[in-house]
Amino acid sequence: MFGFSEQNIAGRRCVWVNGPVIVGAGPSGLAVSACLREQGIPFIVIERADCIASLWQKRTYNRLKLHLPKKFCQLPYLPFPDEYPDYPTKKQFITYLEKYANKFDINPHFNECVQSAKYDEQCSIWRVKTLSTTGSIRSETEYMCQMLVVAAGENAEGVMPQIEGLHEFIGEVIHAKDYKSSEKYSQKKVLVVGCGNSGMELSLDLSNHNAKPSMVVRSSVHVLPREILGKSTFDLAVMMLKWLPLWLVDNMLLILAWLMFGNTQNYGIKRPSLGPLQLKKTNGKTPVLDIGTLRRIRSGDIKIVPGIKRFHRKSVEFVNGDVQEFDSVLLATGYCSNVPYWLQESDLFDKNGFPKRQNPNGWKGRDGLYAAGFTRRGLAGVSADAMKIAQDIGNVWKLELSQIKKECLDTCIPPFLK
Repeated sequence: MFGFSEQNIAGRRCVWVNGPVIVGAGPSGLAVSACLREQGIPFIVIERADCIASLWQKRTYNRLKLHLPKKFCQLPYLPFPDEYPDYPTKKQFITYLEKYANKFDINPHFNECVQSAKYDEQCSIWRVKTLSTTGSIRSETEYMCQMLVVAAGENAEGVMPQIEGLHEFIGEVIHAKDYKSSEKYSQKKVLVVGCGNSGMELSLDLSNHNAKPSMVVRSSVHVLPREILGKSTFDLAVMMLKWLPLWLVDNMLLILAWLMFGNTQNYGIKRPSLGPLQLKKTNGKTPVLDIGTLRRIRSGDIKIVPGIKRFHRKSVEFVNGDVQEFDSVLLATGYCSNVPYWLQESDLFDKNGFPKRQNPNGWKGRDGLYAAGFTRRGLAGVSADAMKIAQDIGNVWKLELSQIKKECLDTCIPPFLK
């Protein structure tokens, strides 16, 4: 019942997994794995990269820190070390995840990219086909299992915007996932496309190292202080929501933000009509938690520019008619799910690779299919999903074990003793 078995069929390795296959070794995949390990349920983790948490290790900038206090970001069964600051650094978070994987003996199958995953109605199993890319050797594997956990993440791929003339621009153009530090941008004019948390932090990092950043603010966005009177804004909101309705908490947060920042529209940043928490709940759009960017915007060190009309060889034309020259362009244009490219099903996930049902009901589909970490609620949502998924799988597992034991007893006990 435990472990897995394999055989080779026509050059393709076939593996039967007695337990779920988990796609993705980021925080979501690790959290589900740990919760299953605590119940003694076997599993296999498939990861296309050569390490755990590849987004954090390979596609984040050096100065990145967790946006929320560590108590809201820890994974099940292992708190952050006491000596860690309230907002752990990128390096500290990666170290935490590595210790997490070691503690729960999680050993992903690295360098295996899922090509397709489809439910076989006739055999009542999932067939997960992967391609291994270790070195120059390419090999195919088909995993067969009764349960499949999709933990590939909300941010699997960087979104590359379609902007007229972008291919004509002769300066450097990179996505935020490829940005590491601002050292090489000193004294250069850099256009940051996007005003979310990444765009704001990249602009601040550039400004701190003598670059000349301009940030595109095309749509409205909520900017809140990361802390209010020394207390996490997120923590404060969670506490108030226990006693007050969401609309009132939204209004209180906006009043506090206005007292600290003034009217952000004066700097070219218009607020949405919906409050920050309501907007997050309905559209999944996270408010920006400011760590100093607004101060640089007010001082003029970071320029605010409107939407882009088109690119030219060395310049950018904006929708208001202005034309400015830039040396480099950083695309802080967000990330997307890659689930639609390989998962062949239409009940749980929509065409964009997110669960169709709203939180908290988007973690479970039909035929043993689960979605981990797609709630747009950060690491707190990751942990909540992992606990639910592991509990549900555990219930199925225990039921199957009891049925097998009953069948064994029925087979072994002589008829005159029954």
